[in-house]
Amino acid sequence: MNRLELTGLTTRPAQVWGGVRLVPLVREAPVEGLRLHREVYEGLGAGLVELGPRNHYVSYIPHGLVADWSSGGESGVPGSGRQSAAYGTQLGGGQDAPHTVRLPRPAHHRMAKRRPGDRLRFLPLHLALEGYLALHFGGPSTAWEEWSRRALRDGLSPRAEDAYLGWSVRGLGEALRIFEIHPDQCGVMVYVSDALAAAFVVPHPEDYRLLHASLVEDLYGELVHQYALYGAPVAEFGARLGDGAHIRTLADLRAAARGQERAWEEAHEALFALELLDSSYGFDRVYRMGSFTLWRFLPPFVRDGSGQHIGETITDHKGRVAYLKTFRLSDAQIRRGYLLHVLAGADWELSRAAEVLGSSREELVRRIRAAGFSELLKGNV
Repeated sequence: MNRLELTGLTTRPAQVWGGVRLVPLVREAPVEGLRLHREVYEGLGAGLVELGPRNHYVSYIPHGLVADWSSGGESGVPGSGRQSAAYGTQLGGGQDAPHTVRLPRPAHHRMAKRRPGDRLRFLPLHLALEGYLALHFGGPSTAWEEWSRRALRDGLSPRAEDAYLGWSVRGLGEALRIFEIHPDQCGVMVYVSDALAAAFVVPHPEDYRLLHASLVEDLYGELVHQYALYGAPVAEFGARLGDGAHIRTLADLRAAARGQERAWEEAHEALFALELLDSSYGFDRVYRMGSFTLWRFLPPFVRDGSGQHIGETITDHKGRVAYLKTFRLSDAQIRRGYLLHVLAGADWELSRAAEVLGSSREELVRRIRAAGFSELLKGNV
């Protein structure tokens, strides 16, 4: 498995608000045996994430997701594959969309924690971001003379990356509030100035209705924030039926409209979403949940000018995506990932790494300092 497969998901015409373009994703049938519920935390969203007995980090954590992989009949109870109350997190509201119940926020969060029954609570996007932050985290494996004592003792600790809250991405909140949700909608691709900002997919339409508004609480990269702030409005989707001479009946009109929908879907996959779907990824398995598997993934960090994304996904036994959430890296973050890959590949020997990069040792040292890793180097290097 090295690619994302959105089999079973089809696109609907884009919804445009200023510089934000939302592309709805619908399923012909929900994914059987998996549901997602939201667990909301009190406070301002700051929390401590524990990675292990001695490893942790502080970040913005507005909510967690609870994956329920029960399966069975249509009884409407846990294990039925229908809507069921997640453990301590959710109540039904009659004909209305489910409501969330706020829980006391614990002092610490674990990245992924098993819950009673067939349930797993995990922190959305944090799986992906922690995977990026941990990239070659151990630092030099050989005590080359250029590296500081701290680099050899602590590696890249501490390491920090910046992100922006969805509320600060201009136009995103209004777009999510204004546009209607399709009856079978199970996901959305968010574009800002027609650059892919994030992809979000869930297994069931009811899950999406509950989690749709949570997109403004997600984290977005620096590039997305800048595009929203300075970018111009994008062109709206418009169906063009020619001069209409061939349209005689409602059936002709319906067929022409369907043709335009197919044309949009093909254009979207070939142009807009190509950077996400046509890229290869390194997948790291986080947790196996019956016939489903929770993964996080990293891009190849190639320097070809295309957008690159980190993310997390839940796939079924055939590799089809049931859940997906992505984060677009900034150019600086891609450069840092690429530089760390080169250094690790050269066993952190500066001369070998500089040869791989086709530059001098002095230029490589400059790039290491410019990337924010100057504390790894001795002061006289």
